Amino acid sequence: MKQLSPDERALAERPDAVAMLAEVQAWSAINTGTANLRGLEQQAAALADGFSALPGDVRLRDPAPVEVVGADGSVTHRQHGQHLVLSVRPDAPRRFLLTGHMDTVFPVDHPFQTQHWIDDDTLNGPGVADMKGGIAVILAALCAFEHASPRAGQVGYDVMINSDEETGSLSSAALIAELAKGKAAALTYEPSALPDGTLAGARGGSGNFSAVVTGRSAHAGRNPRDGRNAVVAAADLALRLKHMETGTLSINPAKIEGGSANNVVPDHAILRFNIRPREEGDAERFSRAIEGISHEIEQAHEVSVHLHGGITRPPKPLGEGAQRLFGLVRDCGAALGQDIRWQSTGGVCDGNNIAALGVPVVDTMGVRGGAIHSADEFLIVPSLAERAALSALVLHRLSGGE
Repeated sequence: MKQLSPDERALAERPDAVAMLAEVQAWSAINTGTANLRGLEQQAAALADGFSALPGDVRLRDPAPVEVVGADGSVTHRQHGQHLVLSVRPDAPRRFLLTGHMDTVFPVDHPFQTQHWIDDDTLNGPGVADMKGGIAVILAALCAFEHASPRAGQVGYDVMINSDEETGSLSSAALIAELAKGKAAALTYEPSALPDGTLAGARGGSGNFSAVVTGRSAHAGRNPRDGRNAVVAAADLALRLKHMETGTLSINPAKIEGGSANNVVPDHAILRFNIRPREEGDAERFSRAIEGISHEIEQAHEVSVHLHGGITRPPKPLGEGAQRLFGLVRDCGAALGQDIRWQSTGGVCDGNNIAALGVPVVDTMGVRGGAIHSADEFLIVPSLAERAALSALVLHRLSGGE
């Protein structure tokens, strides 16, 4: 294990825990549920102001169009907030990508909107861990890197803070791919997998689908046989999907919408479902099989089935490059007195998309905390400076070619 040099010691001591906490508390006070465009606009402006302390160009990028299937089967476009991008030394021969997200799972009318202290070291509040704390870590780590690392001028990096990660990054996926291209490594600032700081290693993938089933209506008493029951066909599809599960592929039929009065054979239904492939081959096999199953449903029930959606988070295995990057993070943690471990997880994030592009990534470089996506979400406050020092050291050593 490589010990800290004097430059590295100065780097690790630079993050200001008091300033970082103030940022997290100010940002957490802004509701940034993915659909709250006004709140996201306010948050993006605050982040642009904060990241302007770094060299380079801060800009807001418009979201890509995202199709949504309504309860009536119609396809519309969902609006999203803008995404923040900072580019520093874009012509440098060696460059990195750091990513985070400004949106949370708590809509503007959710009761969880305020913060309170659980104890002297633990803050409860919306987004404090997932991931406004992580954004504060990015900013503090890069400020420390720029001011205290003699290697900073030799490398470049992009920072992307998107507005739609909690709903799958559909409006920012192309931007992630654009920014990941040619990067030597990437760091994503989701909170640690466990409150003790354990990182997420390999991840499964995820895909969301809507199957629109169209049948034929009829009177349930006078001529039911003339009808083609779309709800029954959707239920049959849900059962067949569930039977497709394997040890490395889980499928969750989540919701069936459709039907009207009890005396009408329903001519319309939508099945919403999620799939979780753990391995790359699972996603390919599912994509081939779903077409055949949809055709079987059409034949058996004399209905039509139109499938929308897809796999938006590919599985993320731990390849050789990712293992080397994890090793570097572990060694940097050890030099700072932090015990860094990792484990596989079923969750997904933008790290899945980055890894699918062949870029080594560690995607839980954010704060220690827990109970995310609930009103019990908490941040372990000392981890702000702790994780910022870790990232600053990782960037310094990556910039030396490690």
